[in-house]
Amino acid sequence: MEILKIDKNQGLALFIQRVLVGFLLLFHGIANFTSGYAFIKSVFAGYGLPEFFAYGAFIGEIVAPLLIIAGYRTRLAALVLVFNILVATLLAHAGDIFALNQFGGWAVELQAFYLFGGLAVFFSGAGALAFSKTNYWD
Repeated sequence: MEILKIDKNQGLALFIQRVLVGFLLLFHGIANFTSGYAFIKSVFAGYGLPEFFAYGAFIGEIVAPLLIIAGYRTRLAALVLVFNILVATLLAHAGDIFALNQFGGWAVELQAFYLFGGLAVFFSGAGALAFSKTNYWD
């Protein structure tokens, strides 16, 4: 006897996953945008790299999340997001990868969420509730 049966809805699950990863990184990207990418420019300058590289964060933290949320070229946008997070983690948080924060949690858990969330979106695709439904880069 089934008391409670909930059917699987993979399309809705993928939509929720896309919106979660996309919106959270979008808010982070908007904060960087409003600061003129000052912190990111300083990180690049500290490594002797041109400051204009910081504007790549606009693509990885604003454009890619918007595409992921919309479900348009989702897998390509997820790859851009993953690349962006890898670069950010390696340049700005490399010393924290094997560290704990002040509360005893992993110091880069947010970066890990974006990285693995982006990978999950890449491997799963956009799902049924998306603007593009091609098989390759949906």
